[in-house]
Amino acid sequence: MSRNAGIVTFDEVSYQYDANKPILVDTSFSIRRGAKLTLMGQNGAGKSTIFNLIMGVYEADDGQVNVMNNISIAISKQVIPRSDLELTVRAFFEKCFTEKIYAIDPKIDEVLEVVNMQPKDPEMVKTLKERTVGSFSGGQQARLLLASALIQNPDVLLLDEPTNNLDKEGIAHLTHFLKEYNKTVVVISHDADFLNAFTHGVLYLNVQTKAVEKYDGNYFDVVKEITAQVEKEKRKNAQLAKEIQENKDKANFFAMKGGNMRMVAKRMRDKVDEYEENKVEVRREDRTIRPFTIEPHDGIPMDVMKLSSYKVIIDHQPKDVKCNITLSRGQHLQIIGPNGIGKTTLLESLASGHAKGETIAEGIKIGYYRQDFSNLDFDQSVFDCLMSATDGRNPEEMRSQAAGFLIDGELIRTKVGLLSEGQKALVAFARLMMMKPGILILDEPTNHVNFRHIPIIAKALNDFEGTMILVSHVPEFVDQIRIDDRLDLGKSIKK
Repeated sequence: MSRNAGIVTFDEVSYQYDANKPILVDTSFSIRRGAKLTLMGQNGAGKSTIFNLIMGVYEADDGQVNVMNNISIAISKQVIPRSDLELTVRAFFEKCFTEKIYAIDPKIDEVLEVVNMQPKDPEMVKTLKERTVGSFSGGQQARLLLASALIQNPDVLLLDEPTNNLDKEGIAHLTHFLKEYNKTVVVISHDADFLNAFTHGVLYLNVQTKAVEKYDGNYFDVVKEITAQVEKEKRKNAQLAKEIQENKDKANFFAMKGGNMRMVAKRMRDKVDEYEENKVEVRREDRTIRPFTIEPHDGIPMDVMKLSSYKVIIDHQPKDVKCNITLSRGQHLQIIGPNGIGKTTLLESLASGHAKGETIAEGIKIGYYRQDFSNLDFDQSVFDCLMSATDGRNPEEMRSQAAGFLIDGELIRTKVGLLSEGQKALVAFARLMMMKPGILILDEPTNHVNFRHIPIIAKALNDFEGTMILVSHVPEFVDQIRIDDRLDLGKSIKK
């Protein structure tokens, strides 16, 4: 078979979770050897499902997913399964293979070097392999996920949101690696600059037709093309709507005249039916969440939080750092520092309200956006999850607010754990809006979020009149938000 032939082919594939939720309908496309492609689509459209179909985790309901003989495939998922968080690093990598690998340490060393996570001290290398996966920061876990795919040396590498939690250095390191990688890569990501650096084609999952469309060009090219198509469809429908109304008016006018004019009126109504049939269903890819406001609760004092010390992680060891920080009502603080320094650990401790060195004003309600959504109850329905944050508001009001976050229909009755990561993000933001926190603590709030929603989220955070603590590695996002002060944990290393 030629090099340009499809090594992965979808042939009229249909797949659905249940009778009411089709993901793919009669979709066909192929991935050629050596291609570097972006897989695009709305949150919840089914991008990760396509990866699971390629991996053989799911089976198509109809049609065929064909993978060329002797082709190996590995996936770097969005998040490490909870069941793997208690594994040691060595056991985590051993689990990547169906057969026992006796000399796995050199392979681990090699991939840790690739993802820029290999300590220079030989003793620290040994210690790292015995640490549990859950003891690492979100950014370090993202690197471990990537390394778990790379250690398999696959012919096809599937990357699901690989830049989530990575700092600028980590993204640059990954981008360079993928540019040099000479095998097939398919990436799900909302990071346009990252994608444009190495991909040269797009597979677009259309949430309306439930089919995959194939485009040449980069991320920006496709977004521009789809936007132009949406505008064209809207203009066509607007013109048809105008002509429909004109013909309805004429039909009513002639019908009232009676006699032969009734035949003219009938022709006008036939014309109306023809125009109605010619209307096109405008793509819904331009749907975004509605603008929203997170209002703080009443009775917030001037001094909201005081911090006399905090912990950082240096050489994989915790270190206490003395400080004298007071956060006042309405103050926005950004915490910065490299992956592994302890940003997520610090936010988690502050969100508890009783961290060492932390003093919170009495009666302050804390809203915490956790990057892995583990503070949401995955066994709850979305309805119950949101109702628990409404402080006694009626279900109709909650549903109306949830609809602004594209949470409606079947989605609101779905268990939180069954949602895509992007849908969980929207549930988390809807919940924060409904609970009216005095302090808002946000850990990488753009992870998993469709790029169309990000400016709206940034506006809501910029306008938040309560106290906010933010961690984000996305400068374009942070630039849209009022930041009053920054705490650089990296400076603690130099002390």
